[in-house]
Amino acid sequence: MIALVTGASKGIGTACARALSEAGHRVVLVSRDAEALGAVADSLPGESLVVPADMTDAAAIEAAFTRVEQEWGPVEILVVNAGASMSAPLVRTTDDEWQRMLDLNLTAPFRCLRRALPSMTAAGFGRVVVIASVAAKAGSPRIAAYTASKHGVLGLVRTAALEVARTGVTVNAVCPGYVDTPMTDESVAAIAAGTGRTPGEARAILENMQPIGRLVTVEEVASAVLLCVDNAAINGQGLNVDGGSVQS
Repeated sequence: MIALVTGASKGIGTACARALSEAGHRVVLVSRDAEALGAVADSLPGESLVVPADMTDAAAIEAAFTRVEQEWGPVEILVVNAGASMSAPLVRTTDDEWQRMLDLNLTAPFRCLRRALPSMTAAGFGRVVVIASVAAKAGSPRIAAYTASKHGVLGLVRTAALEVARTGVTVNAVCPGYVDTPMTDESVAAIAAGTGRTPGEARAILENMQPIGRLVTVEEVASAVLLCVDNAAINGQGLNVDGGSVQS
């Protein structure tokens, strides 16, 4: 099957692309970093297609899907992973920071689903998995914009899932806690800079926020994505992959 992964150049996106490739799917790799995508493509066991695109650009999303359709065919599995975070007290969050979180974490997934679902429903099969966050389930201090965008994308997933439930298409979210990724490295650096702690001490704070006492691995997130791909009865869900931080 043809699987498209956004944000595929690193972290969770790369792990999802690898898991899908190992499962025998043809994988379309999408992100802004063409060079990094090329390196990921070279590391995959199966066939891949590199499609550089900025997910905050509506025209780029349309062009990416059109290129895949022209070269391979319609997207059958969509993993929407591209995202970003930021941290600031709500009262110091600027309009630009707020809008950046909504554009990448909510509007881009909306546009991807809107573009992908028609061909899936017409074919009678499709899988959509959005990488959300446990921030889609509970609020935390200093991440108002990020949390709002992730709550929003979970609502998008739930609504889309019900709209296509009888068509052979499923739409789900995977909600990781703190994962060992470059994005978490940025959070560690911010904590260290803001508190005077060492990077190791800052990382331990995040590890200890999860009952398992460690960061989640990208492979653990990718395996949850594959579960959503393989199981047709999982639909409209936000699967927590957080070591038990949010029990729902």
